Amino acid sequence: MAITVHPEAKALIFDLDGTLSNSLPVHVETWKVVGKKYNFDFDPNIIHEMTGRPTIEFAKRIIEQYNVDEQPEILVRMKQQAFWDAAHLLQPIDEVISIVKNYHGKLPMSVGTGASGKSAEVQLKELGIRDYFDFVVSADDVQKHKPHPETFVKCAELMGVEPQLCQVFEDGDLGISAAKEVDMFVTDVREHIVYGDWAMTENK
Repeated sequence: MAITVHPEAKALIFDLDGTLSNSLPVHVETWKVVGKKYNFDFDPNIIHEMTGRPTIEFAKRIIEQYNVDEQPEILVRMKQQAFWDAAHLLQPIDEVISIVKNYHGKLPMSVGTGASGKSAEVQLKELGIRDYFDFVVSADDVQKHKPHPETFVKCAELMGVEPQLCQVFEDGDLGISAAKEVDMFVTDVREHIVYGDWAMTENK
């Protein structure tokens, strides 16, 4: 069944990682780069569990779980640089991007992501879709991150549309909870996407 836009939706909000960008394999590999330096074997299930959280929270979780003697900000910088360097490996999620292209110019659209502002811009430009979006709200733009709805509410405010008339496309449980909290229309894109062998393997 194809992904559809709700007939009452007046604006569209898209998560980025795992929704527009099949970036999770790249995130796993770049966290493994960090792990190699600090002698821990990164567990990909952390990404599935924490999808939607800002990178600093991943870093804090890793420090606690693997007893890493380092400041979280240092891990974040190392991980983000490795991710930016590997941006050419990112793949688009065509099932979702087709919605973006079909509704460009018809409804206002924005991206609401837990990624940093630079990581969001790097991904959107690499995928060739930055110009389709009126606004990008990143982890740098809010005080409270998913599952708090601030990211999506800010998207709605920037687009000038009531939250209840916005439709959110998400792949993360935290983001889905955030959208539901403010009564947005929500589409769980995971029901419509085949992410590939990596995702199937990691979820076994």
